[in-house]
Amino acid sequence: MVRGLAVTGCGVLSPAGAGLEVLADALDGRAAASADTTSVATEEPLPEPVWAVPDFRIADQLGRKGTRNLDRTTGLGLVACRTAIEPYGGDQRDVGVVVTTGLGSVRSISEFARDTWIWDKPHLVDPRAFPNTVMNSCAGQIAIRYGMRGVNATVAGGHVGGLHAIRYARNAVDQGQAERLVVGGVEELCAQTAWAWRKSGVLDPGMPVGEACAFFALESRRTAESASRPVLAELLACEVRFVPPPLAPGRIRDGLADCIERALARSGVGADEVELVATGADGLRGLGVLEERVVAQAFPVPRVRVRSVVGEVFSATASLQLAAVLARWRADGAAGRVALITSLGLDGNVGCLVVRSG
Repeated sequence: MVRGLAVTGCGVLSPAGAGLEVLADALDGRAAASADTTSVATEEPLPEPVWAVPDFRIADQLGRKGTRNLDRTTGLGLVACRTAIEPYGGDQRDVGVVVTTGLGSVRSISEFARDTWIWDKPHLVDPRAFPNTVMNSCAGQIAIRYGMRGVNATVAGGHVGGLHAIRYARNAVDQGQAERLVVGGVEELCAQTAWAWRKSGVLDPGMPVGEACAFFALESRRTAESASRPVLAELLACEVRFVPPPLAPGRIRDGLADCIERALARSGVGADEVELVATGADGLRGLGVLEERVVAQAFPVPRVRVRSVVGEVFSATASLQLAAVLARWRADGAAGRVALITSLGLDGNVGCLVVRSG
């Protein structure tokens, strides 16, 4: 039986706005995702449709000092993390950081590479831009700004990356490497990624390319209770699996079904106890249908489809699914309920997470 991880804090930025409340409103149709991209720094036109975190400017959120050279990915992560760690108080020295992202800031990477071609030799690029090209830039900047000296890791797992990050955090806690962590995923909107997704042909035509960030303060339930921190939810078993090529529909369905069966067994939860399912493959051609077929067989319960309000956010998807579940529970005032988060990746990664409301 797996030991649960307590969620004691949460910070969310999405095209619906900041926080769980506006995310819940968007999921229930009381608010709309923002298509205003004026705060997104880009010299290239963006393909339609796209959604952005509204009115997000790093200096407005964090002040001008030390933020001039930060990219949008890092800025989103810093702001969401600031909200997530509020329950920890002022001392975060022992807190660890686990971030999942696809490549980091694709805009920073591509523009830095372009500068090596267009500027005079020997590659007279701006050295201040280089740190943003490193994949773990966001995790490092979070630790620096908030004084976190614990475990610091960046995990890449595609659409399933948020679940890999949770498993990493659980291992760190179980092995005594950390007691408190902030864990989440972030993806920024930029012309490079937006056009890549649109040209890939893997998205349904109406699925917007978006951006989002969600971070969670995680710790053992014992640690949370000893510090009198309220528990928003408890993360039970998290299972992931890789389905090797050929990625036949039957193999993917079997892989996801196996993950769900193992996660429920390790959580000590019956399928009839699951009251909510948050799906993660909606809008991905073929995968969304496969996911729904697996889920529909065992869980005739309401769905939470966060991609309908955040769009395609790649490695931040699973983190936003968890945020959407918390948002729905907060709106309903639920306690002791069980939800299942499912995830499918284009690379053969599949996974799921069982969550119980606090």
